[in-house]
Amino acid sequence: MKNRYLLLLSVCSSVVLFSCVSSKKLKQAGAKYVQLDSAYLDVQGKLREAQGELNGLKNQNKGLSSDNAALKAKIDDLNRQVDYLKQNNNVVLNQLKDMSVISSAQAESIKKSMENIGAKDAYIKDLQSSIARKDSLNMALVMNLKGAIGDLDDQDINIKVDKGVVYVDISDKLLFKSGSYDVTDRAKVVLGKVAKVLNNQPNIEFMVEGHTDTVPFRSGALLDNWDLSVKRATTVVRLLQKEYGVDPKRMTAAGRSEYLPVADNNSAQGRAANRRTRIVILPQLDQFFKLLERK
Repeated sequence: MKNRYLLLLSVCSSVVLFSCVSSKKLKQAGAKYVQLDSAYLDVQGKLREAQGELNGLKNQNKGLSSDNAALKAKIDDLNRQVDYLKQNNNVVLNQLKDMSVISSAQAESIKKSMENIGAKDAYIKDLQSSIARKDSLNMALVMNLKGAIGDLDDQDINIKVDKGVVYVDISDKLLFKSGSYDVTDRAKVVLGKVAKVLNNQPNIEFMVEGHTDTVPFRSGALLDNWDLSVKRATTVVRLLQKEYGVDPKRMTAAGRSEYLPVADNNSAQGRAANRRTRIVILPQLDQFFKLLERK
């Protein structure tokens, strides 16, 4: 009887111990599942962000491709001129094969034609190289700006390339107090990030433009939307110079009033989009003018 009692006690202890171990493993497995599920959701979020950035870059690339169309058309025209000159020279050379003597004037004409062909070929190569370099610099600048201020809402700030020019549009609610040209504390943070990128590119010149909607405005010394847009532009320029050390020789301040809208002023949303400050990165046209002078 005693032996049976001991055997029963041993069996019960084993069952209790097995039950405790199983429960512990179940809790560990549940915690591991929660951890893996959280990591999965985090990876999914990062994947969506990366996909959005990729779509943005694709749109920028489409804009750059469109901007290059006019210059590529000019290159094609120059190539046609080169082919025409080469064909004419071949005709002349074939005619000269039947001649025993080439006059000095004919020889000089052929020499000049060949030099002209060589000059046009070099000009085309320089133009293609400049286009590629400009596009690369613009894309690098856009990526630097996006990286510096990428934590802001797209409704408040928009960075894009249009016809070879980089634009940074910042909404007025982010920069200024309502109906005023006094900057907000948040504006100083945003402009500080923009200034850091611009200071790293000392050869770039840019224009700060103030824009308004069509709602008439008059307050104190400000007569209308022209005054308001100019005051906002000069406020931003002054802040970039005094607070962040941007060279004033690189900046231009301009007021565009209500006359360059990006949306319909008949809706509140459209008017909000039109009330903005735009930083325009000015293209370095002197390089292209030098190339055109060599044509």
